[in-house]
Amino acid sequence: MSYKVLAINPGSTSTKIALYEDERPLLELTLRHTTEEIARFANIIDQLDWRRGLILSALREKEFDIRNLSAVIGRGGLIRPIPAGVYEVNSRMRYDLRNAQMKHACNLGGLLAAQIAHMAKVKAYIADPPVVDEMDDVARITGMPMCPRKSIFHALNQKATARLHCDRAGIVYEKSNLIVAHMGGGISVAAHKQGRIVDVNNALDGDGPFAPDRAGSIPSSELIKICFSGQYTREELLKYISSKGGLVAYLGTNSVIQVMERIEKGDQRAQKVLESMCYNIVKQIGAMATALSGRVDGILLTGGIAYNEPVTEYIREHCTFIAPVTVYAGENELEALVANALVVLRGQVEPKVYK
Repeated sequence: MSYKVLAINPGSTSTKIALYEDERPLLELTLRHTTEEIARFANIIDQLDWRRGLILSALREKEFDIRNLSAVIGRGGLIRPIPAGVYEVNSRMRYDLRNAQMKHACNLGGLLAAQIAHMAKVKAYIADPPVVDEMDDVARITGMPMCPRKSIFHALNQKATARLHCDRAGIVYEKSNLIVAHMGGGISVAAHKQGRIVDVNNALDGDGPFAPDRAGSIPSSELIKICFSGQYTREELLKYISSKGGLVAYLGTNSVIQVMERIEKGDQRAQKVLESMCYNIVKQIGAMATALSGRVDGILLTGGIAYNEPVTEYIREHCTFIAPVTVYAGENELEALVANALVVLRGQVEPKVYK
């Protein structure tokens, strides 16, 4: 018996969808959203019906009847911290997605899946949302009890890349130690210890390497001085942390490709800033190596930035002494979502219950 699965991955300026029959892709689309279209909505959650309409229209244009679906799976949102796995979307999850304290387009994934699944009379799922929390307790504690470290990162692609590598290498994920660096608009570097992510930087809220549009870790006292300088509002500083920092703050772009083009034209400032970002990534990889006591089977580089060879070569040169470095460029999140839905449909995995 074959299964048809619709995967939905909402981002800030696009909604990516994929239709698969088992492991065979039938359709992959990226629905782009202009700044003007997004600006019509006061809150991200207000975009729900609009994005659902775009998805349904796109499927109708391709002459696909959603009644032929076996399941719908969406990118997980910023809900309560939960272990990794596949979760059926229930009323508790829908409530938490609608009322999430942290605002991000990924909060729409489970809601879109639930609405379309209801229309198709099938079940809706999410898998490995950004709030997957398997961290060791020792990794949570900071020097200020009121500021614990949180697990917010690219869990879906981190897990999928680690399992893909283990399958190709002929090793067992649950018996391996890996460091995975997801490098996109945000950068997360995680220590995978025998199937569990025991430590990872918070890739959304300001922790770890700075990224194309995120500030990463900042000297605390300097940040406090800026907060009380009167020069910036609370909202402006939060945007610096999550969307206006990193390459954007220094170079006015979050595109590593554009930065590379500027370097080729002799832009020394662009060269120095990009090198600094790479330097911060390798430092974080080194930190994760110590979290694994130096016993590392492999270092995996993934995400959109992994397509840029100068970046991956810099990391390889600085980290090969720890373990072999392998590149899995791209995010592969839609494929990962489909794979998670299929193991449930085939009865290989029982979906977890969100509480």
